[in-house]
Amino acid sequence: MGQVFSFPNPINEKAARTVAFVVMIAAIVALATGWQWLLIPIAYGFIARAAAGPTFSPLGRLAMDVIGPRLGEKRPTPGPPKRFAQAIGAVVTTAAAIGGLALGWTAFANVLLGLMVVFAGLESLAGICVGCKMFAILMRLGVIPPETCEACNNIWARTGTTPPNAAA
Repeated sequence: MGQVFSFPNPINEKAARTVAFVVMIAAIVALATGWQWLLIPIAYGFIARAAAGPTFSPLGRLAMDVIGPRLGEKRPTPGPPKRFAQAIGAVVTTAAAIGGLALGWTAFANVLLGLMVVFAGLESLAGICVGCKMFAILMRLGVIPPETCEACNNIWARTGTTPPNAAA
């Protein structure tokens, strides 16, 4: 059961950016058309990816197994910050879905959809993962323990080199 609810580490950044691009487009469509029902599959996708990586996310599977490999050489990036970002997306889109669909708070849902457009757009188009930046800040503050993401904590481990002033 633990394997089912695991998150890949490292992940292919190209697949993550593909997922973010589709989320951005879906959020734009929801805003432009008023189809707030799109919040249901968007929120489901975030929940599924935060819980188990691409295992239960059709979009995650498509991005990881089909689209990502066609975009060239894999670009590995640490998994824990991406999982954190997916969890933030799950909270934001679930709140938007409940607010917009169950409570009729259309403006609230639209503001959160707008945030998703911005953050998913930054990730997909510029490679800037806001959730990952928040994860890094929380690590520096000691809220997230260093062992949660050794690759995040040690840039030299990510590059496969040693620090310039390390003893040989």
